Amino acid sequence: MKVLTRPKTSFISTRNACKLCSPLGACFVMRGIENCIPLIHGSQGCATYIRRYGISHFREPLDIASSNFVETTAIFGGRDNLFKALDNVIQQYQPDAIGITSTCLSETMGEDVELYLREYAKLRRTSLSPLFFYASTPSYRGTHIDGFNEAVCAVIKATANNENQKTNEDKQRINLISPFVSCEDVREFHRILQAFDVPYTLLPDYSETLDGVAWQDYQKIPNGGTTLADIAKMKYADTTITFNGDSANFPLNNVVHLPLPIGVDNTDKFFDTLKNITNRESATMSYERGRLIDAYFDGHKYVSGKRAVVYGDKMFVAALKSFLEEIGINVVLAADGAETDFETMLETIRSSRCSKTELADKPDFIIGNSKGLYLSRALGIPLVRCGFPIHDRIGGHRILHIGYRGTLNLFERICNTLIEYKQNQEPFGWTYV
Repeated sequence: MKVLTRPKTSFISTRNACKLCSPLGACFVMRGIENCIPLIHGSQGCATYIRRYGISHFREPLDIASSNFVETTAIFGGRDNLFKALDNVIQQYQPDAIGITSTCLSETMGEDVELYLREYAKLRRTSLSPLFFYASTPSYRGTHIDGFNEAVCAVIKATANNENQKTNEDKQRINLISPFVSCEDVREFHRILQAFDVPYTLLPDYSETLDGVAWQDYQKIPNGGTTLADIAKMKYADTTITFNGDSANFPLNNVVHLPLPIGVDNTDKFFDTLKNITNRESATMSYERGRLIDAYFDGHKYVSGKRAVVYGDKMFVAALKSFLEEIGINVVLAADGAETDFETMLETIRSSRCSKTELADKPDFIIGNSKGLYLSRALGIPLVRCGFPIHDRIGGHRILHIGYRGTLNLFERICNTLIEYKQNQEPFGWTYV
């Protein structure tokens, strides 16, 4: 885990292999495309692990196919396994697209998956032939976030050659490439873009496929997801907005990199960008900003001067750090698990609002995913759960983080956590604060 402290010091401490699984992130992208099924080119254990990890966060069924490597496959190659897997998936699911991701084993073996897919297309071309997306995602190269970004690029490239007639609507189109956020955050992105009344493509969109309604009968592929038609139109859009970091090189026009819109400053940047692109404003968003500012006034005395440890995915941590310092909280440690230059990224958004705080100062709370439980117990301080994964609570995939409304939700979560903790430390407590 890469760690940034004040004064400026970074080092590799320890790693959680469960968070460094590139195919995991890629599979969630594939589930965010309409009528698409993910297929892991590797061992059955990889697909089983990703299903289990995802289900315990999203609380939804998560079908992920596998080419099912065994000992002989590791020796003679996985071409036949992949062909059989594709045959089975097409027959059982009848998808419009199949998202194939590699694994550590298939990459180490040197499997040429793209060659296999071209051969398969020539040999098995039928009326049911789906579109193939292939993302190279060995887990020894990057985290689940890197796999997520790699899959998004693969999807865009695979649809770039689709012949579509450009319309006047396509000229005004905005692409928004969502980072790996909660299902509620994805729905919030939709709501914000709809408020500006412009055509757009949001990729990926797993807000329904990973957070759907109760079914009478099992759905092999849930409804929802970004349509292939909308993805094919992305190449015509004049502007693409992304929050995935400068290292995410999406093959589209005029890519604008923004910080994840958590906090007033970061969200203002997002709305200013939309205003400049569309020449429109949203009165609804202005009111929401005003309510957030009012809440800052109401709760400032509960958070001012507090110390926090923040951890999780890189862009999420960077946005949280900016937000926490915005409300007067000193971030004593910020950590993610990536090999990328996390320290440089934080420097670009470093706030001067807070005074310097040494790591030796005991934090008042930690904020991040549920894997921080043991740290919070060891330090005897509360944990504010957000981000991914949340395995020990219900509704982690429905936590709203982004925009003015999401910032308000996080602010109130932090205030109430600190109030509750202080109440519980007193023998009698109190009923007014």
